Amino acid sequence: MDIQDQLHDQLSRRTFLGQASAGLGTIALASLLNPTNLFGGTSPSENPVVGKPHFPPKVKRVIYLFQSGAPSQLELFDYKPKLETMWGQDLPESVRNGQRLTGMSAGQSRFPLAASKYKFAQYGPSQMWLSELLPHTARIAGDLTFIRSLHTEAINHDPAVTFFQTGSQQAGRPSIGSWISYGLGSDNQNLPAFVVLLSKGRNGDQPLYAKLWSNGFLPSVHQGVVFRSGPDPVYYLNNPPGVDKTSRRRMLDYLTKLHQEQYKHVLDPEINNRMAQYEMAYRMQTSVPETLDISKEPDYIFDMYGPDSRKPGTFAANCLLARKLIEKDVKFVQLYHQGWDQHGNLPTDIKTQAKSVDQPSAALIMDLKQRGLLDDTLVIWGGEFGRGAYSQGKLTRDNYGRDHHPRAFSVWMAGAGVKKGMVYGETDDFGYNVIKEPVHVHDFQATILHLLGIDHEKLTFKSQGRRYRLTDVHGKVIKPLLA
Repeated sequence: MDIQDQLHDQLSRRTFLGQASAGLGTIALASLLNPTNLFGGTSPSENPVVGKPHFPPKVKRVIYLFQSGAPSQLELFDYKPKLETMWGQDLPESVRNGQRLTGMSAGQSRFPLAASKYKFAQYGPSQMWLSELLPHTARIAGDLTFIRSLHTEAINHDPAVTFFQTGSQQAGRPSIGSWISYGLGSDNQNLPAFVVLLSKGRNGDQPLYAKLWSNGFLPSVHQGVVFRSGPDPVYYLNNPPGVDKTSRRRMLDYLTKLHQEQYKHVLDPEINNRMAQYEMAYRMQTSVPETLDISKEPDYIFDMYGPDSRKPGTFAANCLLARKLIEKDVKFVQLYHQGWDQHGNLPTDIKTQAKSVDQPSAALIMDLKQRGLLDDTLVIWGGEFGRGAYSQGKLTRDNYGRDHHPRAFSVWMAGAGVKKGMVYGETDDFGYNVIKEPVHVHDFQATILHLLGIDHEKLTFKSQGRRYRLTDVHGKVIKPLLA
């Protein structure tokens, strides 16, 4: 074969591969996981222990209920009566201590303290404080583990959310779900190890981007797969008109042969990853509709999760789907719920927002518990930072807003591996600074990995000459939280 014939052969092959990729929906399928642990990219010596835990795990699966926009801990979890006694007075400079503010409140001439409009009471064996906005969460107080002393450096939404999900404020790093997929692989050959579900409490809130569930520099098989509401939960998964299951199988078999030939020449591991994605997509044509079908759920389950659980795409419906996904051994399910960015009109908006998440969040814990799944599943609830003690804008008894506050905020966990009914950490009388048992974002990430049996310092990937990890060069496991 002369040079011209070889060139023609290569172009013909590329044309065919391009058409086949388009037919399979490359954009969506590039995020599907290979269950056979194709940890390509570097040699095993450069990535110690992938595909199995470093030590016996306490957690098998994680559901992360991420509340995008930053819920106010002062209205929900962190009771501060001092704000009531000093209502309307300026935040003492000794408390703020020169902390930088966002451009939305930095120009204020005053920083009047705003007490929560809502009442608090104590619940559970540990008598933890919870707001009247969370009556269903109060019922499961004995199962919750609260961290009231989280802190971060990020003061704006996009870098703060990115930091929580990837360990860096800059885009481009792998998400926590991708790291877990890379480190532990998949327990179900017919579903991805990392699934993302999206819901929105109200319009006009901070946007979410695919970088939050990106694989970054990890092999593409570890990217999160977004399951959407509607007839096509994964784009381009279904066969196009005129293509049946037998034809699809025959095409994949021939495509595999072509990729194998190409791999012999270029030795690019992404070729194998791509074929693994196609094969996963083929299996998901059956597994996804079956998993996402909630029509057979009994009425008492819908009643438990609330009326919104029958409406596809709501937070309640996604909580129910999360339970179904982990029943199928999906390792990491990430729910993003938008609507918490309340710079003004906070008392009204947070009441609406809390109502949309309170019952389904509690129902998820109770549902997992009654099925025995809470024994090896960890559930996490929280946002990217907290809200400040002073009012942003005009303060009245019935209305106020709160600006971003990275210095101190709250999250809760429930399930496997953590102590029940525990409150860890403490903030000052204004909920402004951590005064006891601080927990940095990297500490939080290190603790999650530890519960999964992963040493956060050993789970690394070499890219561009440097070994990266989720916790960068920081982080320590918060051992007092561990059961």
